[in-house]
Amino acid sequence: MSTFRISIDSDLCVGSGQCALTAPGVFTQDDDGFGAVIPGNEDGGGDPLAREAVRACPVQAISAEED
Repeated sequence: MSTFRISIDSDLCVGSGQCALTAPGVFTQDDDGFGAVIPGNEDGGGDPLAREAVRACPVQAISAEED
């Protein structure tokens, strides 16, 4: 399985929370309600739903770049 790195473009994020709902072990919402990657889980944290959460973002603010 290939490795990847997750990042969130905070300028695009609208705080819908789809990432945190889809992969709560990888994503959370910050104090302002916007999506955030849980520290240490920038590689998806081994969660098979991490890539699905990237696809679920309604504004495509999340990216997963192959290492």
